[in-house]
Amino acid sequence: MEMFKAELTRIEILRKSFDLIYKNGYQATSIDEIIATTKVTKAAFYYHFKSKEEIGMALISDVMHKELWTAVKKSISTTKNFRKNLYKMLRNLLIEHPVLTCEYGCPSVNLIQEMAPLHEHFHKALKKNLSEWQKVIQEEIVRAQSAGQLSADHDSQNIALYVITLYHGARNMGKVLGKAYYMTFLGEFDNYLHSLK
Repeated sequence: MEMFKAELTRIEILRKSFDLIYKNGYQATSIDEIIATTKVTKAAFYYHFKSKEEIGMALISDVMHKELWTAVKKSISTTKNFRKNLYKMLRNLLIEHPVLTCEYGCPSVNLIQEMAPLHEHFHKALKKNLSEWQKVIQEEIVRAQSAGQLSADHDSQNIALYVITLYHGARNMGKVLGKAYYMTFLGEFDNYLHSLK
């Protein structure tokens, strides 16, 4: 019972930390704010997380990875048409995701901008998530090439990185241009996918 309660406390700290950091940024969010929001004692906080950096690493590996992975898995390889799958993946992330919002962008993208240039551990953890996403898209491209849907002349790694870069850009532009921009972007993304022969 105590272990179950401890895990619930950890999850609550992570959830509240995610909300604060997603809205305010990692550097602008203090441990004191996190403790005040979760209403746990300092002792309980430090039992689960020894530092703010440890919270950041847990958010990347536990929270952000799971949020992204669920949306990606719902899309990739769900049909035999790789164009539909890739389009659905970005649509799910931009339009239908229950946690990600237009005004705050993407938490991973935000951390890449804010922390990757400054902190080696953040850089490595964020790159690991990025590499896993890239690999899934690459596998989808290779599958499409094997099925004759796409020329083998295309470089699967380049396409995967391009798709991820497009998503990151659209997320950032949405902060300024609003959610309507996502539909414009998705229309152009669809055109790009159909231009691949």
